[in-house]
Amino acid sequence: MTGSVPPPEQGGAGSGPTGGSEGTAFAVLLSLSLCHLLNDMMQSLVPALYPILKANYALDFGQIGLITLAFQFTASLLQPLVGAYTDRHPMPYSLTIGMGSTLVGLLVLSQASSYPVILLAAALIGMGSSVFHPESSRVARLASGGRYGLAQSLFQMGGNFGQAIGPLLAAFIVAPRGQGSIAWFSGAALLGMLVLFRIGAWYVRNRQRAMPRGRRSGGNAPAALGRNRVLFAIGVLVMLLFSKNVYTASLSSYYTFYLIHRFDLSVQTAQVLLFVYLASVVVGGLAGGAIGDRIGRLPVIWFSILGALPFTLALPYVGLVPTVVLTVLIGLIMSSSFSAILVYAQDLMPGKVGLVAGLFFGLSFGLGGLGAAGLGELADMVGIDAVYRICSFLPFLGLLTALLPNIEGGRLPGWLLRRRA
Repeated sequence: MTGSVPPPEQGGAGSGPTGGSEGTAFAVLLSLSLCHLLNDMMQSLVPALYPILKANYALDFGQIGLITLAFQFTASLLQPLVGAYTDRHPMPYSLTIGMGSTLVGLLVLSQASSYPVILLAAALIGMGSSVFHPESSRVARLASGGRYGLAQSLFQMGGNFGQAIGPLLAAFIVAPRGQGSIAWFSGAALLGMLVLFRIGAWYVRNRQRAMPRGRRSGGNAPAALGRNRVLFAIGVLVMLLFSKNVYTASLSSYYTFYLIHRFDLSVQTAQVLLFVYLASVVVGGLAGGAIGDRIGRLPVIWFSILGALPFTLALPYVGLVPTVVLTVLIGLIMSSSFSAILVYAQDLMPGKVGLVAGLFFGLSFGLGGLGAAGLGELADMVGIDAVYRICSFLPFLGLLTALLPNIEGGRLPGWLLRRRA
């Protein structure tokens, strides 16, 4: 790992061959998105393998949930710490080291012969993400040219697409060839390490030339709010993430089981339908960031959680085709919020890009892991159908958006304007 360098100016635009000092460095953003795709694709192999692991090792739903908890808890525990440290001492080449941890985790998982070793492999994959996300988010903001929502949504697009193709890879490569074929994906980790090394070099070259730009939303509002109001707003955002991520954990971790149980589908067909849902998450996540740059973050946050409520309430009571349609709509709507929430939080806490990114990416992993573990235990007790009926009410927590302060001025619709000191 390289020595630390002083923190960059926040909100700067990238420069160099991919874009001028005042522009958006799209080549860097797309490279980060590719690495995010590879990182999250390798992560998504873990939940995509659940039906195979459950059959091979006679696991119950509670043990399946603990596997999710193992790799998401290491990420959620370490990401805020990594982000806080790199706010003061950025380490661009640490991105390569993090991807190396994922590589080791894949190799261990491919050879695991017992449940504890599976947990260890999952934890190593989670540790790779804990290093990757905070510093990658910082580089994305540096390369954004002031278009923070677009930059974060492009970065997030790669991760969402990686999560989407993981089930397909598991269905058509790992399922027919067995657990050992997971080792083949170590090549993706090696590719990611090479690209991230070049991104780290770009970061070192360009960070000094990045020119500060005014934030497109918020102005000086965060300073006027005061520390307690900022912390309260962060707490509200955490609750909104809870409602979103626990519900999405019910789909990403147990949707295949639900389809197999309720509609008697094959494992491969269920994996393909999981890919369809995850593909909708890719599209929604990309749209949410770009729309947030234009109309503000709060309207996107409102819509992304409450807007999914009618569809989540209907999902447990419909047939196969409506189930597929509803999960696509839920994926499109719910996924639009993450970039908006992240950029809104970064505007609330200027100068702490790494801490905020680590906190919210970490919370996404941690809340998803806790949700998966809890929902697994609940499914063992009351059945998988009941889990979806209970989770359908989670988007009601989207009403908490009303408690968020307006830091976006007159760009909000009149009915959303807040005038709090």
